[in-house]
Amino acid sequence: MLDKLVIVSNESIFDSGDSFHCDNIDMKSIPEGLSNKFEICLIGRKSKSKKSHKINIANTLNSSNIFSFLLNIIKNFKSKNAKYLLISITPYTFFSYLLLIVFRKKVFLYIRSDGYKEYKYIIGFFGVIIYHLMFQMVSLKATLISARSHLLKGKRGKIVCPSQLNKKWFETRKKANLDKIELLYVGRIRIEKGIFSLLNIHKNLGNDNYLTIVSSSKSEKNISQKNVNVIEFHNENDSIISVYDKCNIFILPSFTEAHPQVVDESLARLRPVIVFEEIADVVRDRRGIFVSKRDPVSLSKTINYIIDNYDFIEKKIMENKLPTRENFIKDLYNIIKE
Repeated sequence: MLDKLVIVSNESIFDSGDSFHCDNIDMKSIPEGLSNKFEICLIGRKSKSKKSHKINIANTLNSSNIFSFLLNIIKNFKSKNAKYLLISITPYTFFSYLLLIVFRKKVFLYIRSDGYKEYKYIIGFFGVIIYHLMFQMVSLKATLISARSHLLKGKRGKIVCPSQLNKKWFETRKKANLDKIELLYVGRIRIEKGIFSLLNIHKNLGNDNYLTIVSSSKSEKNISQKNVNVIEFHNENDSIISVYDKCNIFILPSFTEAHPQVVDESLARLRPVIVFEEIADVVRDRRGIFVSKRDPVSLSKTINYIIDNYDFIEKKIMENKLPTRENFIKDLYNIIKE
């Protein structure tokens, strides 16, 4: 009989009546990837809007408020040896942590991004204080798992390399069409993701620059700007590979990131990546990532350099050793089973 693992996340889950759906791919891939090692229960918040990724976990619970959220956690207390994996530090997962520690449960916390920076961009100065207090308390008893060592802020923890890459991503890779500049952004349209900053910059790049924004929610499809195309796209069986193949440069305008999986996805398809200075640390030892200042002049120079040296850059990208989904899930399992 498999041990039980309860995965608790602040992400929204949509109940279609016969299945559950989410927008964040981690909410699908992590539970499903660990489901052959553990008996999985997935707990998230309830969403009224349709989501893109079907979650193939039978025991999925979504909650409309914090009280029902915590009650769903309590329902799992009957499994005495159950372990609990919290995804990110949010008010919902923080109160879940307090509940679990009171009842002396084994808690793991997976930190995917820099909450200090995210809370600062969303709330401001007080957001940093709020996150700091939650982080300090959670790190007292939880086993920390992180996508990057600096996110641990000096605390002890385990490091993993998140990835959605499988064999498909490295097969039949297509040469980029360089007849015009085709920029691509894949992700949610939120202020901390820097997409509105990018849109303002893109207005001044010239008529030969095109930007495609791929998001999974219709509610986000409200951008009207010249040479900008917003696509609602539901990634089924890695069909988003074709979207990467249609661009020649991927751009990630986020103000904060830890280990952005979209960067590895772009590099897997041999497409160069541009990031801005705020997240220059994501480059690390990977080839094919370029850092630009957050202004039209610098971004234009970076784009032109990439286009002019595309073949050379493509060869360098092929030297990268990128993480895979299989290894990511394996590492998570090895940490949790201890």
